[in-house]
Amino acid sequence: MSTEENKAIVRQFFEEGPSKGNLSIADILLSPDFSIHGPLPASPGIEGMKEIITTCRAAFEHLNVTIEDMIAEGNKVAVRFTARGVHKGDFMDLSATGKPITMTGIEIFRIKGGKITEIWGEANLFGLMQQLGIIPAPRN
Repeated sequence: MSTEENKAIVRQFFEEGPSKGNLSIADILLSPDFSIHGPLPASPGIEGMKEIITTCRAAFEHLNVTIEDMIAEGNKVAVRFTARGVHKGDFMDLSATGKPITMTGIEIFRIKGGKITEIWGEANLFGLMQQLGIIPAPRN
């Protein structure tokens, strides 16, 4: 597959999965042997990705994930993203605060045969905790 086709797969994943909550997109776009390496706890495989999407959408009302940058080479696609929402549900044992959040992150996708086989992800959870008032923000 071309790098443009791989980028289209990743774009569709972000638009349908995290931003719209369409869990069936995981069955469509993720390989049966899919694995995720990231900061949030989840079961292995496709079910784990569904858990992450469900957990994040339950915790953050109006969750929307915007792709800021996307770079592709070979079978890998790297994305820098921004997630925005309002903390209206439990997240990582934290009760809802009602506060708006903006969280950034970077994910690298590996694609084979038109399916996402692996995701490596990093998210600014420290900054998120500061926004929620769990960790004090630095003083100027």
